Amino acid sequence: MTIECAAVPTEPETSGYRRVLAHLRDLLVNGGVETGHRLPSERELALSLGVSRPAVREAVRAMEMIGVLETRHGRASTVRIPDAAVLGEFFSLALAQQPAIIDDIVEVRIALERQALRLACTRATPEDQRNLEAALEEIEATIDDVSSGGHADLHFHTQLVAAAHSPALTTVYGTITHLLERSHVERRRRIADSPKARDYLVDHHRKIYEAVRAGDASMADDLILSHFAIGAAWKLQGTIPDA
Repeated sequence: MTIECAAVPTEPETSGYRRVLAHLRDLLVNGGVETGHRLPSERELALSLGVSRPAVREAVRAMEMIGVLETRHGRASTVRIPDAAVLGEFFSLALAQQPAIIDDIVEVRIALERQALRLACTRATPEDQRNLEAALEEIEATIDDVSSGGHADLHFHTQLVAAAHSPALTTVYGTITHLLERSHVERRRRIADSPKARDYLVDHHRKIYEAVRAGDASMADDLILSHFAIGAAWKLQGTIPDA
């Protein structure tokens, strides 16, 4: 199916690229096109939007880079479902240089993972539970390795989000994966010399897993809040607090 685009007033050529981007964004966000639909040709877009064909070409290429359009030689661009990994690359680059981004990402994690855990307690399948158990075993096996342990920790939390069976949550979580990797590894580095903290980390992940398996959303929520509170304490002290 090919989408027609309505004619709009012509503006200065310098705004052409942004006008095409805005038009394509509106089509995609407002449901004007669906996966598999073809856009108007480059020539048709240029004429109807009152811009040059190079402006159209540049805007389409930008959409291709983030994975929402696919263009083959001699054919109009086709709408596709973007790969969250591609969006994650862009999102990471956009945020990576901001001050205190790791602390900000932890705040995002709290919001996403609390909701994911609530959903996982009612939606987790036997396969999800097996995946979580395997991820827990990976945490235990890599507890003395900063890098591998950090990635194992991230894998466990990713499986928690997957167990929520919420495509939107999973996609948003996936876009910050690269920054989460950094966060988890840094967290492990802070407790590298504390056997007490490492033991606590394994035990606490196990309790979260057991709460999901039991379907106890209230317990899971308390545990994840405690999980992040302890993480904040590690940042300040390098170990778990005595109290």
